Amino acid sequence: MITGVTGQDGSYLAELLLDKGYEVIGVVRRTSHDSYERIGHLLDRLHVVAADLLDQHSLTTVIRDAKPAEVYNLAAQSFVPTSWNQPVLTGEFTALGVTRLLEAIRLAHPQARFYQASSSEMFGKAVETPQRESTPFYPRSPYGVAKAYGHWITVNYRESYGMFAVSGILFNHESPRRGLEFVTRKVSDAVARIKLGKAGELRLGNLDSGRDWGFAGDYVEAMWRMLQQPEPKDYVVGTGTMHTVRDLCAAAFSHVGLDWQKYVKIDPRFVRPAEVDTLLADASRARRELGWAPKVSFEQLVKMMVDADVERLA
Repeated sequence: MITGVTGQDGSYLAELLLDKGYEVIGVVRRTSHDSYERIGHLLDRLHVVAADLLDQHSLTTVIRDAKPAEVYNLAAQSFVPTSWNQPVLTGEFTALGVTRLLEAIRLAHPQARFYQASSSEMFGKAVETPQRESTPFYPRSPYGVAKAYGHWITVNYRESYGMFAVSGILFNHESPRRGLEFVTRKVSDAVARIKLGKAGELRLGNLDSGRDWGFAGDYVEAMWRMLQQPEPKDYVVGTGTMHTVRDLCAAAFSHVGLDWQKYVKIDPRFVRPAEVDTLLADASRARRELGWAPKVSFEQLVKMMVDADVERLA
C-alpha cells in the first residue's frame, strides 16, 4: 500500500513493486478532479482507493480491508516554501498524518511493515557535514519540523509496540516527474522554454544553496530494501556529492548550448525566510547494509530532466 501514489516517488515505487510481482494499492485523496498523470500508465495494474491522512477512520478502514504486507507513507505537504504559508496544514499532513497511519496499522494490522518518508530537511542548519543517521536534527522550516515529528513518532511506535517501522532519510531526489514548483524542475522547464523561444529569463533565489541531488527512480529501491531487512532500522539515502543551484543552472543551460548567466535573474521573492545552506549525505550505512547505491549521476539527471521538458514543450 502506497500513500502519495500520484506523486513523483509514489509513481516510481508503484512501478518498482509491480515489476516485482506485488499487488499494489494506491491511496489517493478524494478531489473533484483526478491528478493521475504520473500513474496513468499504471492504472490498469493498480488498485486505487480513497483515504486521507487527515481522517483516521478512512485510514483504519483501508488497512483493515487490505491487510497489506508493506505500507509506504509517501504522502505529505512536501513543498518547503508552502510550509511557511500553510504551517498548520503542513503539520496536519506531514506530522500528524504519520501518527494516524501508524495508529491505523497498530489497530487493524500490526504485522504490516511500515516505511516513513523522512527528509534531509530535518537536518536543516546542519551541525555536521556530511549528515548521517546519528546527526542531530535542526530543521529550518515548518516542513522540516513536521518531518522531524513524523520521524520520531515512527521510532516511538517501533520501540513502544514492536512494529516493523522504519524511516528513510532521503536527500533531494528529482526526475522528469518532479513538480514544476521545485527548483530542479523549475530550472529544466525554464531551460526548455528559453531554448524553444517560449521564455526569456529564469528567476531564482539563493544560487549558493548546496544540495545532494539524486534520481528518484534510484531512491525508491532503497525504500523497498529497507522493508526487506531482518531488523527495522533508519537509513540516510543520498549520493554523497553536493552541487549548488548555480551548478544546476550551469549544467542545465550548457546541455542545450546556452550560457546560464545571460538568462538567470536573482529574485528576492524566492529566498527562504530561514535558509538551509548545505545538505550532503553520508549514505555509507545504506551502501553497506542494504547493498544500495545510486546509478544515475547528477549530470545524467539534469540532462534527463532537460530533455524530457524540451520534448514535452516542443
